[in-house]
Amino acid sequence: MNRVKRQLAPYLLVLPGGIWLLIFFAVPMFAMLSLSLQEGDIVHGYRFTGHWQTYTDAISAYQTQIVRSLIYGAIATVVLIVLAFPVAYWIAFYGGRRKPTYLFLVLLPFFVSFVLRTISWKQILTDEGPLLSPLRDAGVIGQSFHILGTPFAVIAGLVYNFLPFMVLPIYVALERIDPRVVEAARDLYADPATAFRKVIFPLALPGVFAGVLMTFVPASSDYVNSEVLGSSETTMIGQVIQAQFLDNSDYPTASALSFVLMFVLLIGVFTYARMLGTEDVMKVAAR
Repeated sequence: MNRVKRQLAPYLLVLPGGIWLLIFFAVPMFAMLSLSLQEGDIVHGYRFTGHWQTYTDAISAYQTQIVRSLIYGAIATVVLIVLAFPVAYWIAFYGGRRKPTYLFLVLLPFFVSFVLRTISWKQILTDEGPLLSPLRDAGVIGQSFHILGTPFAVIAGLVYNFLPFMVLPIYVALERIDPRVVEAARDLYADPATAFRKVIFPLALPGVFAGVLMTFVPASSDYVNSEVLGSSETTMIGQVIQAQFLDNSDYPTASALSFVLMFVLLIGVFTYARMLGTEDVMKVAAR
């Protein structure tokens, strides 16, 4: 009896999470898949017809927005790595006893609503805001110069909103590095740049890997930043899906676009994992 309990224990522990995922992820996904293959309208209702043409029509109509979203997400992810790594590195190796305070400051923006943070960012980047107005008055920039409604504004908003998601996993990976390993590299006459390239960065790869997954996927599917900070020329696929669901009530097209986006993101994530080598990353993480 005790042996049976020991064998069932892992499954019983994972059962609540499995039920949660089944009810709130698997079932809605199957419902959305069914909806994407239906035909009809909001007035007369929808019925399942297995209409796969919705997918090809959606891709053909919104391929520009899909590609734009992936490009914006990729650029934002690269910028996030460049910005987050020095922050995480400094906190991990030089934060001392104040590490919890610095981590709290990194997380502090999360105490404010995502939408409110984006609207605040809009107020900063507006033509009459505290950033551009003094520069325009001083003659540094021209009267026609503006940031809002440009790809730069959308990508900047993505970077601002998702920065903590990149800092934290990199910090965790750096925190696990034994300082004696770095000291050993320096004892072997490695200069700081070589020690970083040969020792620190490879050991931090699990954090970078996790950070990319946590930022690229939500950044590529985000619609708030492109809605608030962008224009019709910077529309992302998240905006299209939101409009099809809530404004146009075109549920099959919205569902099809959601699955297309998920499929494209999964291909991107698996390709990235393949290029980086997840086995090597996991071996580094297990050390």
